[in-house]
Amino acid sequence: MRLTKYSHACIRIERDGAVLVIDPGAFTEREALDGVDAVLITHEHFDHLDVGALADELGKRPSVTVYTHPDVVPKLGALAGAVTSVTSGQEFTAAGFTVRAYGGLHAEIHPDVPRVANLGFLVENSVYHPGDSFDVPEGAVVDTLFVPVSGPWLKLSESVDFVRAIAPRRAFALHDCLLSEAGHAVTDGNMSRLANCEYARLEPGSTVEV
Repeated sequence: MRLTKYSHACIRIERDGAVLVIDPGAFTEREALDGVDAVLITHEHFDHLDVGALADELGKRPSVTVYTHPDVVPKLGALAGAVTSVTSGQEFTAAGFTVRAYGGLHAEIHPDVPRVANLGFLVENSVYHPGDSFDVPEGAVVDTLFVPVSGPWLKLSESVDFVRAIAPRRAFALHDCLLSEAGHAVTDGNMSRLANCEYARLEPGSTVEV
């Protein structure tokens, strides 16, 4: 599989001509959706779900399917007909890739802020995207983990402990658009030192093979 990291929280996965995209949000380059076959949406927040971008792509490719939690479906408006609802623990096939959903709720931002539904997605029993959560995919052997490193709902020690709990072969930064260059340097240095696995931050558009 070929993985391409786009800005903030978006991952594009390709294999044998099939294209699966996770969380193309408002900070994501539109090119991430070029030729997409299926889209996974972890939750409803704008930095993970850009309804306008999805509508434009569905206008060009009506066969595109979208998979997300039932609570997110109403947020998609006229696109709801292209959506398949999935829940935590469910395994399904999207664009020919085997996917299993985990978790269920967004990490807490503050007790006064209601928590929304959030699913983490494990693709091909190998690549894990947790959305905005630190939900561990119990029983899974994760090779490549995308770990959130910045946001109003986390602190760095939680990111470190999340990686250690999953113990992947390697981890890449996710949810990283809110950091300054100085913030990237501090975060990358600490994560590299403390994660207990290979760790890196991929620049938008960077591609790796798994």
